[in-house]
Amino acid sequence: MATPVKVYGPTLSTAVSRVLACLLEKDVPFQLLPVNMAKGEHKKPDYLKIQPFGQVPAFQDEDITLFESRSINRYICDKYGSQGNKGLYGTNPLEKASIDQWIEAEGQSFNPPSSILVFQLAFAPRMKLKQDENLIRQNEEKLKKVLDVYEKRLGDSQYLAGDEFTLADLSHLPNIQYLVNGTDRAELFTSRKNVERWWGEISGRESWKKVVEMQTSPPKS
Repeated sequence: MATPVKVYGPTLSTAVSRVLACLLEKDVPFQLLPVNMAKGEHKKPDYLKIQPFGQVPAFQDEDITLFESRSINRYICDKYGSQGNKGLYGTNPLEKASIDQWIEAEGQSFNPPSSILVFQLAFAPRMKLKQDENLIRQNEEKLKKVLDVYEKRLGDSQYLAGDEFTLADLSHLPNIQYLVNGTDRAELFTSRKNVERWWGEISGRESWKKVVEMQTSPPKS
C-alpha cells in the first residue's frame, strides 16, 4: 500500500480543505495532521521544521514539501496523473493553460474579496470580533463584479475551464461553502442562474461532501 502523503493544518482552513478535495478527487491516500492555531501549534518548533513560515497548510510526501494550496494541487495532479480524476488538471497543454487562467482568476480576483467576506461574516462573529461594515460592503461589491463575469462564462460552458470539472472549479469550493452555508450572503450566488447551477454541481461532488463532513466532525488533534 502506498505511503499516505501528509497534510498539516486545521480542517476549517479554506487552504487545507482545497488540498483535501484535490487528494480525494485523485484517489491519493493521505494523513491529515490537524494544527490547532488557536493554541499556537503552528508556531511550535516541530511544525516550523516543516513550515518555516509558521503558516498552513503544509503538504509533505517522499519527494517534496509544499505550502501554497494551489501549488500543492498542481503538484498532486502532475505526480498522480494516472489515477483518480485524470482530467482534473487537463490532459494536454491547451487544457492546462485554460485551467491555469481560471485558477489565477480565482487567486487574484475571486479569493481576495471572498476571503475578507468569509472572515468578516463567518469567523468574526465566532471569535467575538467587531465586523467592519465598510469592508464588508466594499468587498461585496468587488465580488459581485467577479460573479457577473462568471455568470457570463458559465452561460457558455458547464464549468469555468470548459465542460469538465477541473482544479479551476475546485479552487472556489471552500470560500463559497462558507458564504453560502455560513452567512446570509448566499444570494450572491443563488441570484445568478448559471453560478447557482455551477455551485450545485461542484458542491455536490462526493469529494467535497467528504471534506465538508471532515470539517463538521474534525479529527481530534
